[in-house]
Amino acid sequence: MASTSRTRKGTWTGVFPAITTQMHKDGSLDLDATARHTEVLIKSGISGLVYLGSLGENQTLTADEKRLLMKEMVGVVKGRIPVVSGVAESATAEACRYVKDCEKLGVDGYMLMPAMNYKTPDPEESMTHLRTVAKSTGLPIMIYNNPISYGNDITPEMFAKLADVKNFTSLKESSGNTRRITDLRNTVGDRYSIFTGVDDLALESAVLGIDGWVAGTGIAFPEENQACWELMQAGEWKKALEIYRWFTPLLHLDVNIKFVQYIKLCVQECGLGAEWVRAPRTILKGAERKAVLKVIHDGIANRPKLPKRK
Repeated sequence: MASTSRTRKGTWTGVFPAITTQMHKDGSLDLDATARHTEVLIKSGISGLVYLGSLGENQTLTADEKRLLMKEMVGVVKGRIPVVSGVAESATAEACRYVKDCEKLGVDGYMLMPAMNYKTPDPEESMTHLRTVAKSTGLPIMIYNNPISYGNDITPEMFAKLADVKNFTSLKESSGNTRRITDLRNTVGDRYSIFTGVDDLALESAVLGIDGWVAGTGIAFPEENQACWELMQAGEWKKALEIYRWFTPLLHLDVNIKFVQYIKLCVQECGLGAEWVRAPRTILKGAERKAVLKVIHDGIANRPKLPKRK
């Protein structure tokens, strides 16, 4: 099945997985393992790749490590697909400095989060932060809305106010409320390409007309993830639903507070990396680990037969 990624006003569409930052047991960066995983994901047919998102443990890396990782991954990808970096700096000035540096390193764009060090009661503060960072680069930016995790909600009305910023091209909707997709379309039309960031709402979101999927668990099952997306985009809902029902217990791993550990363990069990995380996170233990492993191993044992790609 051929890729069905569409172009909306020259911006991003399709599957943009949020890759983990692979690490050694001591918490140091494992750039070689991250590069190997990158190659597997590209081979599956993805349209772009997000490094240093929440799943990439952005805020546990030093400024130098972030820049090193992005430099190395730009070299690995070599222009085959867009390389996107998460931007999670809490200080606006630091976020501006980071996007300027990454532009020099050859990054293709950004997934920009509101400042996450505090919950702002003032929407103008969030929008000023986003606008100021956008002025520091001419590259495309996906705004990441995740009020559940990060306490700052970018509403459809706020997206309408931000629409005059030309390099705000996309948005990642992770409120967990699929009503938002229709509200966004009714408020801003096709001004932005809309990505879902909630794995276990991907099919429901696709029915409502999204343009892309920032996949989490799919980094461990890239072929299945891509097949599900392509079937949804082709309107082959029955075939897509067969994969989605198998996938859903695995996709639930993306919405737990320990989603980084869960998905890294998933990546490990699928032979695509290691589970090591950076402190203060710790790897899973005891009954919780056993329960997550059962979900993963059941998924591996019952992998669906995928349609042949044209």
